[in-house]
Order: sequence, then structure tokens, then C-alpha cells
Amino acid sequence: MDEYFTRIGATADVPAEMARKAIGYILAYMQAESQDGSIAAMIAATPAAAEALGDADGYDGEGGIMALGSRLMGLGLDMGQIRDMAEEFISAARASAGDEVVDRAIASVPALAQFI
Repeated sequence: MDEYFTRIGATADVPAEMARKAIGYILAYMQAESQDGSIAAMIAATPAAAEALGDADGYDGEGGIMALGSRLMGLGLDMGQIRDMAEEFISAARASAGDEVVDRAIASVPALAQFI
């Protein structure tokens, strides 16, 4: 699924490997913070989402939104790049999983919903 992460990375002018890791961190955070099982449904229905989650270097999503931001900025990403990649991932997830599944997943993580 390199083309998937190449496309996501291109929105932020970063390599596919960095995009995969960033999306993995975001998904790990969402899983940890979700108030229901909707994240699992989104991951299962979105191509390469499980692959990205597996590339999150053992990050389990704990530590809140600040820990997520620290990890993403530790990759060398700025807020604009993070937002661009998250928006592109959400767009791809909507195309695969459907609006209802993705909207439920985002709403299940109150701290993240304000950024997406």
C-alpha cells in the first residue's frame, strides 16, 4: 500500500514512510481514547490502516493529545503537515469505510474531533 501513503505524504510534502508512521500514531491515539469500538470498524474498513497502526513503534496511544502531538512533531512535522495528512487519511477512510463509520469514529474521540 505504498501508493496510499505516498498520496497522504504528498499532501504534506513528506515521504510515504513518515506518513505511514504519523497515521499509525494517530490511529493508536484514537484507539486508546475512543469511547466505543468505532475506531476498530474504521481501521478494518480502511486499506492500509492496520499496516500504519503496526508501524507505530509500539506507541499505544496513551498520554493524551499532547503526547500524540509530541510524537508527531518528533517526526519533524509541523501542525499544518499533521492537519493535511489527517484530512487526507480521513478522506480516504470515508471513501472506504463510509461517512457514518468515520464520523462515529471521530466523534468517539472528543479531544481529536476539534482538530479534524
